[in-house]
This record gives sequence, C-alpha cells and structure tokens, in this order.
Amino acid sequence: MPIDLNEHLKNKRQQSQNQQKENPEPKKDDGRNNNNWGGGNNWNNNRGGSDFSNFTNFVPSGKKLFIWIIIIALLVILIAQKPFVIVNSGEVGIKVHLGEYQKQPLEAGLHFFIPPIEHVIIVDTRVKTLHFTSNEDMERRNNQSIAQKVPIQVRDKLGLDVAIELTLKYQLDRSKVSDTIRDYTTLWDEVIIVPGILEVVGSVIGNYHAEELPSKRDEIANLIATNFQNKINAIRDKPVRLDSVELRKIILPPEVKNKIEQVQVAKQEAEKAKEEARALRERSQGKADAAIIEATGQAKANQLVSESLSSRLLELRQIEMQGKFNDALRENKDAQIFLTPGGSVPNIWVDSKNKRQNTAISQ
Repeated sequence: MPIDLNEHLKNKRQQSQNQQKENPEPKKDDGRNNNNWGGGNNWNNNRGGSDFSNFTNFVPSGKKLFIWIIIIALLVILIAQKPFVIVNSGEVGIKVHLGEYQKQPLEAGLHFFIPPIEHVIIVDTRVKTLHFTSNEDMERRNNQSIAQKVPIQVRDKLGLDVAIELTLKYQLDRSKVSDTIRDYTTLWDEVIIVPGILEVVGSVIGNYHAEELPSKRDEIANLIATNFQNKINAIRDKPVRLDSVELRKIILPPEVKNKIEQVQVAKQEAEKAKEEARALRERSQGKADAAIIEATGQAKANQLVSESLSSRLLELRQIEMQGKFNDALRENKDAQIFLTPGGSVPNIWVDSKNKRQNTAISQ
C-alpha cells in the first residue's frame, strides 16, 4: 500500500514537537531545522528564502556567541596596539622577542610583530653630530641626528678653569646595532661618547698652562683627536666608528686672557720698533752705499781722465790753444799774451787798451 508523503511528514513533525515538550533542553544546532522539512506551506516558504527562520539558523547561541565576542574583542585590541612598524631609510629596527634581542636587524620597510610578546626598537644609524658649544645651532632643531651640549669645562696645569668647544661626528656599526643597544641601551652615545670625550679633553688640557693653549692650538687638537680615537677603538667589538673631532674654540679665564692680550700688545709694539729701526738702518745704509758708489764712480772717472792725458795729447791741446790765441791777436793788435813756464795752459791774456780787463783763458 503506498504511503502518502505529506501524511508521513506531518506525523514526523508531530513526533518532534512532542519530544521537545517532554525535553525542553535546547538541542545543538546542526544547521538543519526540522521545520525546513515540513510539508505543505512551510516547504514552499523555505524554498522562497523569505522566512525569518532562515536568518536565525546562522545566529550563534550560547557558548558559540561568547567565543565570537572574545575573538572580535582580541582583534580590536590587537589592531589598536598597531602590530606593525615602518623602518625608514637611515634606520634599523631591533625586534625584541620575550626580552631577547634578535641578531638580524630589520631593514627599511614594513614589519609585523606580536605586541604582547614582541616589540621593535628603532635605531638611527646615520652619522650623528654632537656640538659642545654655547651657540644655538639652528640646524639642530629640524635634525634628530644633531645634538648639542654645553662647552666642556676642564682645568689647566695650574688648576685654572678652561672651557673647550668642539664638534664630534660618529656613527653606529649597522651590523652590531643589536648588541650595542642590548649592552648600552638606546642612550648608547651618553654611555660611550660623552664620558670618553670628557676624559680625553681633561687629560690633554691638564698638561698645559692656560696662557700657552692658544699658541699650541693645532697640537692640542691633534692630541684630542688621536687619544679619543684610541679610546673608541679600545671598546669591545668596536661598535662605533668615529668620523672626526674638530676643536672649535678655547675659552680662557678673564685674567689669563687679559694677560695674553697685554703680552701680545707688547710684542706688537716691540716688533713695530724693530721694523722702524730696520727701515732706518736700511735708509742709512742706502745713503752710505750711494755715496760710496758716487765716490767710486768719480775716482774711476778721474783715473780714466788721468790715463787719457798723455804727452802727445797735451801737445795737441797746446797747439789748439795757441791757434786760438793767434786768431785773437789778429783781431786785437794791442793784446799781450804771457805764456806759463813750459808753454802749458792756461795762458794769460792781457788787453793793453784796458788795463783793468784781464782774461784767463783755460781749456
């Protein structure tokens, strides 16, 4: 005898309802609702998808709902703690996992970590500049790689206070950043650089008197740079590379400064007096040399003239002079000529017409 399907489904639904009344405890939702398999109108409504019961099938209940709430809350907390970090160029990141520093640094880029058990330390590995000066560095305000401190206060050989202004440039070794931060923390330069340079400057300046510091500036600068380089190289694993040490200014006590200025003024005046004396001596020597040169020239001229006055030349000169007198006698018949002994010149010309007029002719 064939079984009517609708009748069968109706009996099954009735049995299910009776069981729910006898046992009111909720059953596990296995994703299948008997109502979905009901006959007649329920079957058609479920197929159309417009029944509200379809939505309730996907809503967790009891323990499932609690677990979902916990998961969502954890996700919200995790996102709020930003489980990622961006490392910029010129920096490295050090991942610390449960207090252990990872050896391999994180290079530039985006990196993820687990906030409760991990965190990342960003370390600047660019060249850092440290100024020990009283002047405000405008560039430092916009550059985290530039730091400034007050001048270094030290004492000279006699215990006088001296201030030193200098500039340091240094850089972390990228391959040793993790160990450096682990051993010296992120304030590594305050542990390595600052105490080291203070010690070196103090030991160098302590070997000089304050008044001789300006004149030995280059020597002092070389000593500070060399001694500080040796101190940095002596650190285990050499985590820092020193680029330069520049001595900028030596600030002396006022009394020493005034004394040096007085000595400088005295030296300048003494040097000026020496220059004036040297100039006067050179002028006098010049005049003496000029006189000697003139006398020497005159003597040479006289010597040349003396050497040129031979007997034949003198006879020629006498003949020429006698010719001139003969010409004169032709014009003046009354003139008288007296020859000197030997017939040498000059001769004496006497005009007999005018007794007062005597003429000496010399050649």
